[in-house]
Formats: sequence, structure tokens, C-alpha cells
Amino acid sequence: MKAIVIEQFGGQDVLKLKEVPEPQPGEGQARVRLEAIGVNFIDIYHRTGLNPNPLPFTPGSEGAGIVDAIGPGVKEVKIGDRVAYAMGVGSYAEKAVMPAWRLVQIPESINTHNAAAVLLQGMTVEFLLRGAYPVQRGESILIHAAAGGVGSLLVQVAKNIGAFVIGTVSTEEKASLARKAGADEVILYTKQDFLEETRRITGGKGVSVVYDSVGQTTFEKSIGCLKPRGYLVLFGQSSGAVSPFSPSLLAKGSNFLTRPSLGHYTSTREELLQRANEVFGWVKSGVMKIRIDSTHPLEKAAEAHARLESRTSMGKILLTT
Repeated sequence: MKAIVIEQFGGQDVLKLKEVPEPQPGEGQARVRLEAIGVNFIDIYHRTGLNPNPLPFTPGSEGAGIVDAIGPGVKEVKIGDRVAYAMGVGSYAEKAVMPAWRLVQIPESINTHNAAAVLLQGMTVEFLLRGAYPVQRGESILIHAAAGGVGSLLVQVAKNIGAFVIGTVSTEEKASLARKAGADEVILYTKQDFLEETRRITGGKGVSVVYDSVGQTTFEKSIGCLKPRGYLVLFGQSSGAVSPFSPSLLAKGSNFLTRPSLGHYTSTREELLQRANEVFGWVKSGVMKIRIDSTHPLEKAAEAHARLESRTSMGKILLTT
């Protein structure tokens, strides 16, 4: 079978299509014949070595397809099931073996492309809004990259909860998308100082929480946007890792900082299914609308990474087999 293999950390050119042996499921595992594969920033962190995996490896943490083989002791799925998963490794391939407990059934109303487009980012949104900081109706919140894959979904669900949503974006086109997703106010950070604008919009009070997937270039000003005892939820670093800082930076408002990971919020099958089913429910009800930016054949994985790293994408990027 064909798979993308990374033999050394580096740029997009290290994503090499190779012929590799078909993986066989072991105890408690199932094999998925993949139809759609989600492309995420964590894949870039793995590729560059920022979050390294042992070399060589096949990247990719999200996929959807059909179970075509199961190992001993598997009770969660059966051959022929339509399933999706997130937080695995090895998805940039025609087939992948995953722990069966991490596979979730795809509802009949959702196709595999949409399942691959929504599961990881959708569950991220669910745990950010329900777990990392439980947003309440009427609270003011700030979402960076509000037209991006996670950002646009965050806006949609936060508005459904009843929050007052401020979003930051880089272009007028993205501002339009953020407004369509439901943002009450949109800050064009390439032309406006988002700290000053957030303070102005909130009458100097600040926001209850900032959801920051950008990292290095937004970190300190994000803290400045918080009201006293507000939360900075740092869940990504698309602009680079945050530089070392003194905890006294949080003292001005007795603020809180968390750096959460989806893996810690889906550590049991019960929790995984609860979050996944919530996401699928949002999709079916129309609360969460999936926007696919582009699809690329597996052999064009480098092209997909270039699209994501350009920060011009407006929705989910997929690979297809």
C-alpha cells in the first residue's frame, strides 16, 4: 500500500510517498481503509520535530473510512463499520491500524469526508468550550484566527451557547467569514491593535477567556485582553512557540493560563464517545457547519501542508486516497 513516510524532520519536502507493507491489526486493534484524512497543525509540528515522533514514521492524526480487519479481543467495532478517529498517528496512508477503542461510529447522515473534516477540530472545540473553560451565556470571549478551521467552529458553538464573541482575523475576506459564523465583533489585526480594540469593545472590562491558537505573536497581548481572573486558553502555536516568561505576567489581573491537549480530554472511551457524539449532534442539528477549504490526493501532502502553513486557508484541508 502507499503511505507518506517522514525519514527526517524538516520542511514540506520531507513528506515522501512510499510503498510500504500493509499493517496488520494486533490485540485490541482495528484496521481502517481510509477514504479521507484530516490535515492539522499537529501534523506540521510532528513533521518539523517540534513535537517529534521516532523516525521514520507516517504522520497524520485524523481519518475516516471503513474497518476492513480487526485483531483479537476487539468488541468496539466490526468489519464494514464506517468509523472516524482523531489523536492517532499514521493517517497519511491508504490504510491505518488504530486502537479499536479510539474509533467512533459515523452517523448515517454524515459522510466520511465530513467526518474526517470535523472530528478532531470539533472535539477540540467541545473540550475548549466545555472543559478547559466552560463558557456561560452572556460572557464576552476572544477567539484568535476566527475564520480558521477550529476558530470558525469555536465561533459557531460559542454563539449557540450565548456568548458575546470577538474574533481576530488577518484579511477582510476572513472577517466576512467570521461574521457569517456568528462573531459579534471582528478585529482585523493586520490593521488594528487587537488589545486596544478588545478593551474598547468591552468598555475596558476585558474578556472572560481568550482562545489562542496563534501563540508567540499574540501571547502577551492576549493576557492583556483578560478581565480580572480571566483565562488564557493557549491551544496552539501557529506563529511559533511562546518564549519563556515570568508568572508575574499573570499577576496584574490574577489571571489563569492553561495549555490543554485533546488527548487529556479523551483519555477514556466513555469520554471520547461523549465528545464525539456531541460534535456529530451539532453537525446534524446545524449548530456546527463544516467548511472544507480544499482536498488533495495523498501524494500531494506537501501541497496540503503548504496551504495550511500559509495561513490563508479558510476551513478544513483534507487528503484523499
